[in-house]
Amino acid sequence: MQAFINRDSHDGHTENYTPLQAVDITIYGRRQRVYLKLEGANPTGSVKYRTAMGLLQSLAEESKLTTDSVIIESTSGNLGVALAYLCQQQGYPFIAVIDPKTTEENIAKMLRFGAQLELVEEPDESGGYLLSRLERVRKLCDMHPQYVWTNQYMNPANPRIHAITTAPEIYQQMDRQVDALFVAVSTGGTLAGIGDYFAAVSPETRIIAVDAYGSVIFDTVSAPRKLTGIGASRRSYFIQSHHYSQYRLVSDEEAFATCRLFAREADIFLGGSSGAVLFACASYLAAAAELEHVVCLCPDGGENYLNTIYNDEWIQQNGLDLNNKPGALLTQPRCVPSCLAVDPGKGVVRSRE
Repeated sequence: MQAFINRDSHDGHTENYTPLQAVDITIYGRRQRVYLKLEGANPTGSVKYRTAMGLLQSLAEESKLTTDSVIIESTSGNLGVALAYLCQQQGYPFIAVIDPKTTEENIAKMLRFGAQLELVEEPDESGGYLLSRLERVRKLCDMHPQYVWTNQYMNPANPRIHAITTAPEIYQQMDRQVDALFVAVSTGGTLAGIGDYFAAVSPETRIIAVDAYGSVIFDTVSAPRKLTGIGASRRSYFIQSHHYSQYRLVSDEEAFATCRLFAREADIFLGGSSGAVLFACASYLAAAAELEHVVCLCPDGGENYLNTIYNDEWIQQNGLDLNNKPGALLTQPRCVPSCLAVDPGKGVVRSRE
């Protein structure tokens, strides 16, 4: 069977790297440069493309796939799109177990890539849908022996793929200088993989985990939330204390208002979890002005949120107040044209200023 992972092996070649965009922002009147790792440039539009490749490759390497296998996964959207795309390429049927928060755009993409959708409509006791989706996956696997669960929540291939692709890319693109790196958390795979890598090559780098209010990954109080692709109704199987320096919680309003600010003033179109990462970054840097080389991992772009985050009617219907947010904390984001150029021979970002 053809290998799922067809990206570069990260030996210095950069043609498959996702972009790193320099942006100048104003934090309470002080200008600060940050670097956005734009994972929306992946083939299926999110960082979950990497995760999907790692999960499927692990199944292939462990000989868990046969000619009659049907791949199944619980997903809030982006991983489902990536798995549907890759499974279609490899000729495997794919079932995505989704919930009402999955965006119309992601549903359309999964269907276009041939996925079968299983909708879970009853929230779990936390007000979210994760536990309900997982229960549906287990029941379906019990009923159908040919179903193979990729299990992004416990499969070690999840953090491993980020330790061998995402993290080295950032480190090389930043010329091996990363003072702080902000990472959104859901399953915890991205954070754990990045944390493991930087602990080995640059232990002084501060890894800041970003979560949503209402998630119980770090907090103990669960509550419904509108943000997707970030947060969870239970603790992460992967995350350990050495993977991060501290964590920051961000509200729906803070994340969405930040997305709109960057779209309006910097022409950068971001998804909700990316908005959360940028808001957390600004709030952290307000008290850490000494940091110079700061990276925000932006999990996806805004194309999947036209009918939600960027829709005024949806914002009003959901009782969200974006006025005066992010306020004076974060203003005037500006892209830095031609600031960064990847040296194809070395995989290092050089300044052209």
